[in-house]
Amino acid sequence: MNLEPSFVYMMANKPRGTLYIGVTAELVRRVSEHRLLQGRNFTARYNLDKLVWYETHDHIDLAIQRETSLKRSERAWKIELVEKSNPDWLDLFESVI
Repeated sequence: MNLEPSFVYMMANKPRGTLYIGVTAELVRRVSEHRLLQGRNFTARYNLDKLVWYETHDHIDLAIQRETSLKRSERAWKIELVEKSNPDWLDLFESVI
């Protein structure tokens, strides 16, 4: 059983802008890739370079389950989730490196 921490996170391009929800075991590396807009993916297309929300889980299965649940949630609920812990939509990347 893998007990390494895993992360569910949201990237945005501006306050209340386009959102991307992802899951990773390596938050710094993954967010760095998004910030560099690497690849031809959703985050690069919409310039989603700000880490605006994340949470830690003890197991990757729990993180994947949470990611799936968040993706099914309505947009307004996701915005509320971000604004509870990050009302100014600051880029949280510096706080995780």
